[in-house]
Amino acid sequence: MKAALVILDGWGLGTGWDGPEAPAEGGRDAVAAADTPTFDRLRAAGAFGTLETHGRRVGLPEGQMGNSEVGHLNLGAGRVVLQDSARVTDDVDAGALAANEAIEGAFAYADRHAGFVHVMGLVSDGGVHARQTHLHAVLELAAERDGERTKSAYDAIVRREAPHVADSAVAAVEDAYDRGVTDEHVEPTLIEGGPALSDGDAVVFVNFRADRARQLVRMLADVDPAWPFDTDPPAVRLVTMTEYDETFDLPMAYPPRSPEGTLGEAVADAGLTQLRAAESEKHPHVTYFLDGGREITFDGERREIVDSPDVPTYDRQPAMSAPEVTDGVCDRIEAAGDGAPDLVVCNYANPDMVGHTGDFAAAVAAVEAVDAELGRLAGAVRSAGGHLLVTADHGNADDMGTPADPQTAHTTNPVPFVYVAPAGDGGGEASAAGRASSDATASDGGFRVRDGGTLADVAPTLLRRIDVPVPDAMTGTDLLS
Repeated sequence: MKAALVILDGWGLGTGWDGPEAPAEGGRDAVAAADTPTFDRLRAAGAFGTLETHGRRVGLPEGQMGNSEVGHLNLGAGRVVLQDSARVTDDVDAGALAANEAIEGAFAYADRHAGFVHVMGLVSDGGVHARQTHLHAVLELAAERDGERTKSAYDAIVRREAPHVADSAVAAVEDAYDRGVTDEHVEPTLIEGGPALSDGDAVVFVNFRADRARQLVRMLADVDPAWPFDTDPPAVRLVTMTEYDETFDLPMAYPPRSPEGTLGEAVADAGLTQLRAAESEKHPHVTYFLDGGREITFDGERREIVDSPDVPTYDRQPAMSAPEVTDGVCDRIEAAGDGAPDLVVCNYANPDMVGHTGDFAAAVAAVEAVDAELGRLAGAVRSAGGHLLVTADHGNADDMGTPADPQTAHTTNPVPFVYVAPAGDGGGEASAAGRASSDATASDGGFRVRDGGTLADVAPTLLRRIDVPVPDAMTGTDLLS
């Protein structure tokens, strides 16, 4: 075995890191509050630094929090990958959206057929699936073409002004809040007074992220094999902001750009083997997203995907399937002959998935569970003579808010980067306890982690440690000096 890259999903370094106590109103930093002897030992003995995972440092709009998809894209690509949200934002800021062929085509179609333009998508300032500024920009384009027909909708969505409050989208959401239903669980609501989707209309779906949107688009585009209705969908011009599914034959405003020369590709080109490991919640992240948004399995690649627990929410089982993931990886590392992979990429989902529940105690337990598994995995890597790199794709459990105002979103805090050299590179011998122990001697191998690093720097750093040529397309730089 040559190296392991361990991704602690949602493990950021918040305000409680390095000693400051949690605020009086409640423990907001589950990472700092947790007992993490393995991470503390690796951090102290290995080469330690921090990485930025948000905004332009990972190809997102400035100030936008990172997410698992973006994080793994950058980790695998070895360069800053300009995200779809940033591509759209740049055009909106430059006033170039009107020149987009797909969006202009939707308006032209509705004009030719005397139809309406329906703008669909998530209204959110979160920026994970969609951005309100993109929705506003499309509505403004429509207003420029047909002011009166669009103005009332624009006023309701943007200014929350409507002739009948009870009939507006805002009122529908407020009514849901009054019932104790929050955003994620609001059920479909009919807004009276608006036109139904009809033949000759056009639809612009402004979500830039495909999941959560593709199901509805599949039905509207009449490509759903399980069409549940008696009548066909109306004949409309449907435009998506990005590619929602490669099987959809639909115009899109921003076609995909899939980076090549990724970490997995470089390892395969060098004739080495690799293992991708995670539980099912993060399966696409260690495969599709790490490979630049491509569905591909490289020569010599194996996968260890364990089902996530079947529970209503993960605060019910904070350990999730982390022990089983570690079992599978350690078994592969210790396999004789050709069974041991040269590179392991392993994701632990707990700090992110449990962090999303807003349950502070459960998030602490999740972090501690991952730390225990990290100890087992570090011992196995050390015994096999491999380099160990530990990082995260973004923060989450590092800011859980307060009991009165729980925080369930990702954070913009930095994440850790830890490098542990193989035994013999200035670090002594591995522990005799092997995989079951977190006490194997760690060493920085004489390296220091430079300041100013990002996720794009991880792949080049790893490849240099295992003497694999860094692809020309990778613009990230070595984190170690």
